[in-house]
Amino acid sequence: MNQAVLSPEIQGANDSGELSEPVTQRSYWHNFVANNKVGTAALIVLAAILLLATIGPFFMADSNPSDGRDVFASPSREHWLGTDYMARDTWHQIVRGGGSLLVVAAAAAIMSTAISVVFGALAAMIGGKFDATVLTITDVVLTVPPIILLGVLAAFVRLNSAWLLALILAVTGWPTLLLAVRSQVLSLKEREYIEAARMLDLGTTRILFREVLPNMMSYIVINFVSGMTGAIYGQVILYFLGLVSLAGNNWGLMIQQGYAQGALNNRDALWYVMSPIFMICVLQLSLVLISRSLEDVFNPRLRES
Repeated sequence: MNQAVLSPEIQGANDSGELSEPVTQRSYWHNFVANNKVGTAALIVLAAILLLATIGPFFMADSNPSDGRDVFASPSREHWLGTDYMARDTWHQIVRGGGSLLVVAAAAAIMSTAISVVFGALAAMIGGKFDATVLTITDVVLTVPPIILLGVLAAFVRLNSAWLLALILAVTGWPTLLLAVRSQVLSLKEREYIEAARMLDLGTTRILFREVLPNMMSYIVINFVSGMTGAIYGQVILYFLGLVSLAGNNWGLMIQQGYAQGALNNRDALWYVMSPIFMICVLQLSLVLISRSLEDVFNPRLRES
């Protein structure tokens, strides 16, 4: 378990023992690089994908015209990853198609994590009818498979906005994390420093945001990364099923268009179909490895084992 981070008020009230020096961000980063070679490599890969998706488009033309000659062409000097069903450059679509995927995934992860942390922590701290209501709503949402819930919501809502798509993904991604956060807060609220905060009558809001949540930041960060992986999968599924606006550049859209144009049955289309699949798999793998490495850093018992 991580060293508890106490506020000045609690540090002054807790005279029963001495606190060890909290672990700094620098030591976390040092432990991550020194003890997690795989995680460091995954972080480098993720950084490369982020650079490709954010800076790469500035070096590419806005339009991707068709030369009308080589449909599903193999890689060449002019087309590094070949062409699609309209003889458009595949590399151009890869470079310009990652930004929207990452933005929506990050926004969905932020919203789902915020919902889970706020309501899960409040349910554990307040208890009573509020806790029962939150648990009931969570159980109802959990009974519906995420893919079905995504499909139903997308069918009734016109997903022509990236932020609306992120909201839909966030609505389906919070229940599991909420239950985990509630469990963690139920455990933390029995600690001595929380009892001291209650004796000082600091108030539920202050105790929650100054005493409880700071000691859960590592757990929240890890689950934020996991939330991004779920949001990426959700986007790809919605694009593949044609439930979102089929316009613009997106790796999920490339898979959907390739499938619709019979690319899966065309050997010449292998490069076009596999390029977005490869990028998505590498992105997901890097996020999973980073999440596991962060857990090793934040949990000393895992490092010792």
